[in-house]
Amino acid sequence: MKYNNSKFSIYTPLILAIVLAAGIFLGSRLNYNKNTVTFNVERNKIDIILDLIETDYVDTVNREDLIEKTIPHMLENLDPHSVYIPASELKEINEPLEGNFDGIGIQFNILNDTILVINTISGGPSEKVGIRPGDKIVLINDSLFAGVNISTNDVIKNLKGPRGTKVKVSIARQGYNKLLDFEITRDKIPLNSLDVAYMITDDIGYIKISAFARTTYDEFEAAAKKLKAQGMKKIILDLRSNGGGYLDAAINIADEFLKDKEMIVYTQGKARPKQLSYATTMGELEDEALAILIDGWSASASEIVAGAIQDNDRGTIIGRRSFGKGLVQEPTMFRDGSALRLTIARYYTPSGRCIQKPYDEGREAYAHDLIERYNNGEMEHPDSSAFKESEKYYTVGGRVVYGGGGIMPDIFVPLDTIGYTGYFREVSAKAIIYNFALDFTEKHRKQLEKFSDYRQLVQYLNNSNIFIEFLKYARSKGIKDKPNEIKISRKIIETQIKAYIARNIFDNAGYYPVIRQIDNVLQKAVEVMSTK
Repeated sequence: MKYNNSKFSIYTPLILAIVLAAGIFLGSRLNYNKNTVTFNVERNKIDIILDLIETDYVDTVNREDLIEKTIPHMLENLDPHSVYIPASELKEINEPLEGNFDGIGIQFNILNDTILVINTISGGPSEKVGIRPGDKIVLINDSLFAGVNISTNDVIKNLKGPRGTKVKVSIARQGYNKLLDFEITRDKIPLNSLDVAYMITDDIGYIKISAFARTTYDEFEAAAKKLKAQGMKKIILDLRSNGGGYLDAAINIADEFLKDKEMIVYTQGKARPKQLSYATTMGELEDEALAILIDGWSASASEIVAGAIQDNDRGTIIGRRSFGKGLVQEPTMFRDGSALRLTIARYYTPSGRCIQKPYDEGREAYAHDLIERYNNGEMEHPDSSAFKESEKYYTVGGRVVYGGGGIMPDIFVPLDTIGYTGYFREVSAKAIIYNFALDFTEKHRKQLEKFSDYRQLVQYLNNSNIFIEFLKYARSKGIKDKPNEIKISRKIIETQIKAYIARNIFDNAGYYPVIRQIDNVLQKAVEVMSTK
């Protein structure tokens, strides 16, 4: 059979192919029945759904509101630490890590439905105009804020504001019959992430860091210099309940203890090449004996410091297993002021372990992990089942350490539950201890402010009938006496009362030296360091 090689026969297949392609292209955009619409397959489903809801949904909806509510649900399927932060919340969330905020510079509490000034921040706007600890704020901008069922958030909302703006407060002060009016110009208020630094013994210094903020390294450097001048040869660094923060702050502090070229941490992710961080020659604490305190709330940057010290066999880790967060979040800012913090890498300690605990059972199980540890008895005994052979690593000196579930301390100290009776739990849960300390401070402030340091104050309290007064106060608040339980709990209650009163007068410099009497982890650290 012969085939005709005319132009028509040659181009027919090509023409048919073009027509077919055009039909597919047009068909993807046309209704094939009156109830179904087929859209361009190249568009993503999220945009299509949003368009449909916006144009065809039975009620009017706000597209931006839908987006704001949808993004968190998308992130829930990733990991527990990838998070979307709305613009309305971002500033408040960032403040503790930025190291400052705009306000009037007071520490306050609400006692008997009244705003009680606990302390003024040194050099802050309130101190400059003459506001004192013990003052009671009755009016804010001529609005009543006493006896009207106020909340802490209400107070913060009205006292905080942009730097340079003014707020008027009316103060009730002991010894004055009339309210005192003050106009305060708001300013930048420093937020310290270093809670306290003092000498526990003649040669052991103690530094407690509550977060790794932008200012933490500078605060730490100044504190260490001060303690070295007082004779510090050994140091206890307390990272308990420190949830982390900036990675560079953790690296800089670890660098203070490690020698040149010792590894601190490395990070790596699918789209992020391996990045290693090493110690430099800048360390000022390379020769001091070191102990680091951790617990179940020590996370992220805290674990980086503890892991670097442990893997380099530089110091002793004391306490209980840390949280187990080994993921790195990178922020992305949007034009509306909101932000996405997306996990982009894992961090690894020098031995190569990632201490991130499992999160494959969902966010709820992840969030309840510490409760499960408590229920499983891990607070009384170290949980060896948390570590697997596949997560076995070795320190520089050849000691075995494990990844995959937090930092396990070198010396485990169980949770001290001595004194935890039903009576103690009730007065703690109802804030009876704390509020009694506030009330006692106000009644005796004139006498208490005569003391030059916490030791004199504690001696005064030891010679008083403060515990008897507390029991009367508790009864007035509806707490029934339980003589046997009160006897068991007396030491812990009495110590907390004295510590809170010392904080009301001397801030953290008074609180921590007193509360250490019932701090078994710190006591163990002092015992260990005394033998070094």
